[in-house]
Amino acid sequence: MGQKSKPKVLRINISDDWESRWTANSKTYSNFIVEDHKIRCFLRKELDRALPSRIKIFRKTNYVNVQVYIGRPGVVFGKNGIDVKLLNEDLSKLISKKVIIDIIEVKNTDLDALILAKLVAVQLEKRIPFRRAMKQALQRALKAGALGVRIACSGRLGGVEIARKEDSMEGSIPLHTLGIPIDYANVVAYTIYGKCGVKVWINKGQEVKQHVSSKKN
Repeated sequence: MGQKSKPKVLRINISDDWESRWTANSKTYSNFIVEDHKIRCFLRKELDRALPSRIKIFRKTNYVNVQVYIGRPGVVFGKNGIDVKLLNEDLSKLISKKVIIDIIEVKNTDLDALILAKLVAVQLEKRIPFRRAMKQALQRALKAGALGVRIACSGRLGGVEIARKEDSMEGSIPLHTLGIPIDYANVVAYTIYGKCGVKVWINKGQEVKQHVSSKKN
């Protein structure tokens, strides 16, 4: 069962943090969960071209603050970009609360598991050979400074009749070491021959260096 758990869930408050920060009583807790789901689905759909990564939700007394980390800020802030004010208005109508959206740029998109998985999924949808797409993504992440990368694709890869799973890994991915930040994401590629799943694990290894240095001191 250890392989069935998401690496992010196991590392909350150790090397990762919550993506929704708010408190609620037993009466409003379920409503807030539904609202968070609506917010994430709406923003991922509207900002799909901008490659959204993390969506953090902070609930204040009078409004809801949503921080969206995107990989392509030019899609939002360009000449023909997406109007953030309209997104605020539409999202406020959707959940019947005031919403303020903050757009934050992802500094290094090659070290973001969700963005990397989306890029591989887009290549699969364009009928690019899956091994080439996986190898290119691995090389990009390793050049960006990752200590280890693992990519898994499953489904009717290449249009074959029988579905299968293919893995590609370089470096170290210590999933049992909770102090190491492992960025994980899974994305579905909608190809002409069916759905194909893409999973990405990235070992950033930042917390390990800090942890070791603090022990020496």
